[in-house]
Amino acid sequence: MVRRAAAVLGERRALALAGLTGALVAYTAGSEHLWDAGLWPDVLFLALVVMPGVFLVPWLALPLAFRRNLLLLGLGLLVLGVLLRLAGLEVLFNFAKLFGLVVLGYWFLSYFETVAWAVLVAVIIPWVDIWSVFYGPTGEVTENNPGLFDEVSIEFALPGRADGARIGPPDILFFALFLAAAARFNLRVAWTWIGMTACLALTLVMTVWLKINGLPALPAICVGFLLPNADILWHRLRRPRPS
Repeated sequence: MVRRAAAVLGERRALALAGLTGALVAYTAGSEHLWDAGLWPDVLFLALVVMPGVFLVPWLALPLAFRRNLLLLGLGLLVLGVLLRLAGLEVLFNFAKLFGLVVLGYWFLSYFETVAWAVLVAVIIPWVDIWSVFYGPTGEVTENNPGLFDEVSIEFALPGRADGARIGPPDILFFALFLAAAARFNLRVAWTWIGMTACLALTLVMTVWLKINGLPALPAICVGFLLPNADILWHRLRRPRPS
């Protein structure tokens, strides 16, 4: 499987992905014993270094988005994550979830026949996420059953602290989906990645600044996808369909 993935990604991407994953695993495993520079320096380090590092994973793995059997691969990675959790390997469990959700995001793209589907989803799901966080099941889980949220979410470790920031599974899945959509429909892939990552970092900073438990992340991801590609999407959607 490793050789097959390397063949799909290309040697340089595969080595970069392996090196990045190793660095992230090592950082996460030892983060509690690192410096504690105070809340805001740590938050800025998370927003400017750790989050972009984690979201480089779907960028480097992007060639996988156009392969077959992604559903089986994604589910297999999630099952592996469960086994790692049962073995007490929390850090590896976290990254198995990350890879599994990224692959499932790629797989979900296979249902999008045109870029219009991506735009429609990007317009609708922020409102669903806002409702879910403030009034629906996401808010209920984070407030009354935080242990469950910890199990299913992805952790971004803070240096010198036992607990880090967390982001829900749909946020990872849609990040990968929109990044792959940018590649498939010939949009601005690099600017899409920058836009989504920057908007998520800003959401994190606002969450700490406002001193609240969490803000919806999908609006940031959707804005980060739509804004850098707005002119291209406008022309594509206005273009008359061939008769």
